[in-house]
Amino acid sequence: MKPKYKGVIFDLDGTLVDTMGDIAASMNRALRLKGFPEHEKDEYKNKVGWGIERLAFLSLPEEARRKELAVAVAKDAAGFYAENPLAYSLPYPGILDLVSALGQRKIKTAVLSNKPHPVAEKVIAGLFPPNSFECVLGEKSGGTRKPDPACVWELLIDLDLTPASIIFVGDSEIDMETAVSSGCFALGVSWGYRSREIIEQAGAKHIIDKPEELLDLL
Repeated sequence: MKPKYKGVIFDLDGTLVDTMGDIAASMNRALRLKGFPEHEKDEYKNKVGWGIERLAFLSLPEEARRKELAVAVAKDAAGFYAENPLAYSLPYPGILDLVSALGQRKIKTAVLSNKPHPVAEKVIAGLFPPNSFECVLGEKSGGTRKPDPACVWELLIDLDLTPASIIFVGDSEIDMETAVSSGCFALGVSWGYRSREIIEQAGAKHIIDKPEELLDLL
């Protein structure tokens, strides 16, 4: 019998890589530049996932949450982050072995992130062996972003696969909503930036606690 699932699409932040240290450092530097208070690293966990402008908006004090200010802070933070997104970031334990095992099984893999596309590529290139993934897609000017299913379908064209043959792996409600709306199997991970309850409520069909548990679904 042929395997039901032939491909895996991974979220990046909080799923493949713990990027919170670099995200927090960049946003705090941007906030400090504008005279606003900084946040502890863990305070950013429920703010990330929607893109840099939304992160900047949520990081500002409530009385200062204006679109034009958020755009300015986001621009500064994005610049700082793009300079060095790998000062603190590391793949989660077991992730490198999982990606290698998927390759050995001839399972196609891709990364879908709401990071700016060049930064997503830089993070993957800096932390994973060459050709670990068939494709990496971050946010592009004029393009779609999660939870819009169109960004998944764009990847599926490159992978030459259908939604029903894909496991979509993520740590947030945004990822689960993306998986459900695009027709992929929604697989949550418990080691990321959101609680199990949040990703369950967002439509996760299953939640794993260790990367190697994904292989059981194949």
